Amino acid sequence: MTYPLLRITSASLLAWAISTTPASALERTAAKYKFNLPPSADLNYAINARQGGLTINGEAVVQWNATREKYSIVAETRAMLVGKILDEKSEGSVDEYGLAPRQFTEKRFRKEPTTASFKRPGKTISFSSSDKTYPIKGGEQDRTSAIWQLIAVARGAPPKFKPGSTWTFFVAGQHDAEPWTFKVIKQEKIRSPQGEVSALHIVKMPPPDAKGQKVDIWLAPSLEWYPVKLRFTDADGEYIEQSLEKISKK
Repeated sequence: MTYPLLRITSASLLAWAISTTPASALERTAAKYKFNLPPSADLNYAINARQGGLTINGEAVVQWNATREKYSIVAETRAMLVGKILDEKSEGSVDEYGLAPRQFTEKRFRKEPTTASFKRPGKTISFSSSDKTYPIKGGEQDRTSAIWQLIAVARGAPPKFKPGSTWTFFVAGQHDAEPWTFKVIKQEKIRSPQGEVSALHIVKMPPPDAKGQKVDIWLAPSLEWYPVKLRFTDADGEYIEQSLEKISKK
C-alpha cells in the first residue's frame, strides 16, 4: 500500500548494509506462508493529515493488478494546493513465497526517483541511492508490496490471523532494508462509504531501538481483505490517515 508522506521522515527504514548488519540479520531465514492473492482492483482513498501543525487533505489511488504469474502496484498520492506528492510502483512475479518484486520505484515531492532492484538471477537486492546490498533468500518485499503480501497471507490462512499473532517480512525501501513485523490486534467496526464493516486491526510497530513510524492497518475480510483504513503516525505524534472511498474491481 502507498505510504503518503507529506513530510519526509527518516523513520521508514533503518536497516544496515550487509557490511554492518548484525550476524542475526545476516542469518535470517526465509519465511514461507500459504497465500491467496486478492482480485485486481483500483482503490481510491481520502487523506486527512496533521503535518507541521497544519491539517492537510488529499487523495490517493492504488492500482493493484495480479495474475498467477505476475503483479504490479501503482500508487499516486495528491495533496490539496500542492498536487502530486508521491508516486510508487512495485512490479514483479509471483513465486512459491507470494509476491516476488523485481523493481520498486519511488518518486517523492521535489525529489529524484529512487529504485530498489531485486536481481533474482544473482539473488541480490540493490539500490540506486546507496551501495548497500542484501541477499535474496525468498519472500523479500518492498514497502509498497509488503502490505499486499500481508493481505495475500491473511487470505491464505484467515484462522491464523488471530489477536496476538505476528507476521514478519524482510522489506526494502529507498536506501536499505529491514524486517517489518505486523501484529494482529483485534476485530473492529469501521465506518466507510461501503457502510459499517468489520475489519481486522493490524499494527506495524517501529523497531524497539528506533523512533520509527507506526502503521495501523484495518483489513476487511468482507471486502476481499482490502485495506479500508490506514494510519501512519510519526514519533512526534503527527499523522496521515487514509480512508477507503471506492473499490473498482477489474
